[in-house]
Amino acid sequence: MTHLSRRGALGAFGGLAAAGLIGAPRLARAAEFPLKYGNNLPATHPLNVRAQQAADRIAKETHGRAELSIFPNNQLGGDTDMLSQVRSGSISFFTPSALVIATLVPVAAINAVGFAFRDYDQVWTAMDGKLGAHVRAAIGKVNLHAFETMWDNGFRQMTTGSRPIETAGDMEGLKIRVPVSPLSIAMFKALGSAPTSLQFSEVYSSLQTRIVDAQENPLPIIDVAKLYEVQKYCALSNHIWDGFWFVGHGRTWAALPDDIKAVISRAINEAGLKQRDDIRAFNETVQKQLQAKGLAFNRPAPDSFRARLRDAGFYNEWKGRFGEEAWSLLESAVGKLT
Repeated sequence: MTHLSRRGALGAFGGLAAAGLIGAPRLARAAEFPLKYGNNLPATHPLNVRAQQAADRIAKETHGRAELSIFPNNQLGGDTDMLSQVRSGSISFFTPSALVIATLVPVAAINAVGFAFRDYDQVWTAMDGKLGAHVRAAIGKVNLHAFETMWDNGFRQMTTGSRPIETAGDMEGLKIRVPVSPLSIAMFKALGSAPTSLQFSEVYSSLQTRIVDAQENPLPIIDVAKLYEVQKYCALSNHIWDGFWFVGHGRTWAALPDDIKAVISRAINEAGLKQRDDIRAFNETVQKQLQAKGLAFNRPAPDSFRARLRDAGFYNEWKGRFGEEAWSLLESAVGKLT
């Protein structure tokens, strides 16, 4: 899934890339603190454009003492590889999605609870507030340093071929493709759907031949994969939000001088805020493009979906998995779920 979307995103993000390209000329003098940062996105993605701007700022404000070298597009391996590398210290920094780092820190998946967030205001209230601090503390317990600003990976939306999704009742019996994620599978089962886990390479043909009737992904992937050719409707459900934690190897971070840490923290956190704006603007552009290609949009209210998940015991089950404290912090930002 991500490989296809990233390749297709190269042109779309070209304008942003012009603002700061990966691979810009490096300082001639060897840095006192060389730092390697790996991620799984192309150099032209807003995450890497903003990260390069942060790297330039770090070099400038530390007078060349610290240098952040960026390795995009899985150059250092896949997510599992890079998570292992940042834990061992063979790379200094990595940006795993919350669902990736949740394999190591289970509570990190709490932002992907179904229909928890109505909009970005609630997302950032939670993740910039006490819930984010709780997750960062849990990340710290596995000897990783998580920066305060979480970077955006977007909301997931649902598309269908036969009928629009207006309420939770429209989910009953719906054959929908989902990724291999226990949280996602549990959510769609609780909604009465028939979730099927398929490789992303199979999604287009499976929709075309009606093996499945629906799928769910962020809008840029729906566009790049041309799923509008085999789907008629898109519900802006915002049913799952995921983001990237910018994490560093704990001992590497602890060994840096305080003044270097301060520069890096400011640069990374402020770049993350700009990346959020980039993603939000890009999603608005993609929606207009998809509408022009014939995809019909609607915006279902989350209330009936939340009620169905509550009645099915979904929220109570995951409250037990994430723990009372984390769940309470989530509900303080989004309202009562259980």
